[in-house]
Amino acid sequence: MMKVLIAGGGTGGHLFPGIALAEEVVTRHHRNEVVFVGTERGIESRVVPKEGYPLELVKVQGLKGKGFLSLLKALFALPLAFIESFRILARQKPDVVVGVGGYASGPVVLAAWLMGIPTAIQEQNALPGFTNKVLGRIVRVVFIAFEEARAFFPEKKVQLIGNPIRRKLMDNYLRSHVAHERFSVLVFGGSLGARGINQRMTEALDSLGDLKDSLHFVHQTGKNDLESVRKGYADKGFQAEVVEFIDDMSSAYARADLVVCRAGATTLAELTVCKKASILIPFPHATDDHQAVNARALVDAGAALMFRESELTGEKLAQTVRELKSHPERLKSMEKKAGLLGRPEAAKELADVCVDLMVQTWGPNGRERTPIEAEKKAPRSHS
Repeated sequence: MMKVLIAGGGTGGHLFPGIALAEEVVTRHHRNEVVFVGTERGIESRVVPKEGYPLELVKVQGLKGKGFLSLLKALFALPLAFIESFRILARQKPDVVVGVGGYASGPVVLAAWLMGIPTAIQEQNALPGFTNKVLGRIVRVVFIAFEEARAFFPEKKVQLIGNPIRRKLMDNYLRSHVAHERFSVLVFGGSLGARGINQRMTEALDSLGDLKDSLHFVHQTGKNDLESVRKGYADKGFQAEVVEFIDDMSSAYARADLVVCRAGATTLAELTVCKKASILIPFPHATDDHQAVNARALVDAGAALMFRESELTGEKLAQTVRELKSHPERLKSMEKKAGLLGRPEAAKELADVCVDLMVQTWGPNGRERTPIEAEKKAPRSHS
């Protein structure tokens, strides 16, 4: 049996690869366990309990890009975060700790390293974040999803495996379409929404009026723009499902003929496994412009189109949607090329390395636990 602790989150881009790893671990043996550590403010506080995994919380804030007072506050919070991390690790006794990026990842992975617990990090982006750059120096293994990330870590530690994809989305790898009458456009901007995409899409409707009877939109807006976007579609007579957050992304992808979205690494991994043609609009304020670097891999392969948000108008977005709808053979080609980039085995490969780390450190049965601790586990099922 194996117990894995996954540290980090904050956004879906960090968390969902961790969820994918967790699903792989717990389905291998009914006595395997996964525990998450995150922050109260991150998306993990809502998603992880819903997925059926234990969640421990630490109080920690980011250090990069802060004003002086915020930076000072974050620095003063670090000692407490380390103390909390040590306590969690001592209580949970994991065999392996994997950091997936985000604020909680730093103190937990560092504390695990100091305690002699085997550690690894999973870097989703082509350009690594600050936390993972630091942790990459101490962990045993660095998992990357883009070849461009290799240069930022010690070569001997790096394994290129892609971004793990949740099991709910894997059906799309074999069956990428569900039959539907209208040309379906899936629009989203990440787990928190994206005002820039929301505005461009509603502006684009003015130039798509003649197609309103043949188009259907599924649009994830985030909390703040929900009502205004919903009103925008309704006022202009378009058929649309406008929601704050899409829980069943597998079904949303399966119904989509075209996806309009940001270029976060997890989103791109999902697009390739689900074999979807896409219009990518990178988040303009992403650290080191890493979303544009991520997107370039799909654009260069012919699987996607990319527009800078500052250069994209509603009219230009409408024209692109119209052109792709009018040329189904081009869409098919983009879908095929996206599928060739997909790595559906990423979660399995990551879990295999976790097993190797456990065996090398603790032996094939993992760390010693008392009979009571060993019997606490119960079989867990996932949809």
